[in-house]
Amino acid sequence: MKLSKTSEYALRVLAYMINSDMQVFKAKDLVETLNVPNKYLRRLMTDMSKYGFIKSLQGREGGYVFAKNADKIFLIEVIDAVEGIDKYQGCIMGHQSCSEENPCSLHKSYAPIRDLEMEYFRKTSIKELKDKNIHKF
Repeated sequence: MKLSKTSEYALRVLAYMINSDMQVFKAKDLVETLNVPNKYLRRLMTDMSKYGFIKSLQGREGGYVFAKNADKIFLIEVIDAVEGIDKYQGCIMGHQSCSEENPCSLHKSYAPIRDLEMEYFRKTSIKELKDKNIHKF
């Protein structure tokens, strides 16, 4: 599975934040460090603030911080908040009516893989991305 740019950027930002020693993250620094377009980053940060993953601190020393513990933020929640998880739970071939009763040609082989991916996203928290020897964000 390949995540969309929106989900990739959101998870990249949160992985960077959890793996950094900084306490407050300025949008300008995130844009430069993570190579995320400024407009895109600011929209993502607004969305992630709205869903309570991070919060914005105003003023000269302002920026973004985690709004709740990273062990309480799961990958599936982030993906769902920034773009919706439904597109990853549907038919791999894009059919609207793909199901166990009316499967597409890849359904029986792909459904277990999709279910494992969803389970991973459901069980993995942002905190679990800490100290994984991550060098790329």
